[in-house]
Amino acid sequence: MQKELDKIRKRRRRKMHIRKKLKCSPERPRVTIYKSNRYTYLQAVDDFKGVTLASISNLEEELRHIKNKVETIGELGKIFAERLKKKNITAIAFDRNGYPYHGIVKAVAEEIRKGGIDF
Repeated sequence: MQKELDKIRKRRRRKMHIRKKLKCSPERPRVTIYKSNRYTYLQAVDDFKGVTLASISNLEEELRHIKNKVETIGELGKIFAERLKKKNITAIAFDRNGYPYHGIVKAVAEEIRKGGIDF
């Protein structure tokens, strides 16, 4: 139990350390990722207005076929890049939310870049 609490506290510290270094603006919203064991969630947030501009997850009905695996999760990033372009967002600040930059986080970030969104 104590080990799990330490794990959560460490991730929370990393998360705040990362967030204070991000350069966000209304033209460059923060895109944050959250991953559970079954689903991955992405959202673009305008921190100045406090609103979510776009969001996506493989919990949505038409995206249920995308599994939470490195091989398939890139498709989620590709679709999210299209949604951002529809909202005229061409640059983002990627917030990895305390997760290491490998695996699912890296696959999603690379597909967003390939979709034409600048980091």
